[in-house]
Amino acid sequence: MQIEIENLKCGGCERSILNGVGTIPGVSGVSVDREQNTVHVVADAALRSAVVDKLRAMGYPEKGSVSGLTAGLVNAKSFVSCAMGRMA
Repeated sequence: MQIEIENLKCGGCERSILNGVGTIPGVSGVSVDREQNTVHVVADAALRSAVVDKLRAMGYPEKGSVSGLTAGLVNAKSFVSCAMGRMA
């Protein structure tokens, strides 16, 4: 499956996404395309909502899925995830 996301900034973000989404049971592969702002996940389509929820919780919501104050809070989460990815 391919999910277009928001707030993808750098390699730290990418590492956080790879590590976070990779922990979901049933996910057998994850890759990130920073140029296209997409996450590619090898998993059963039934896991799509779990993947989208995990990405949102990390600060990388599916494109167009959040707005207003929620978007601001999710954006702040992405800075934390990015920093954690840079330290890993």
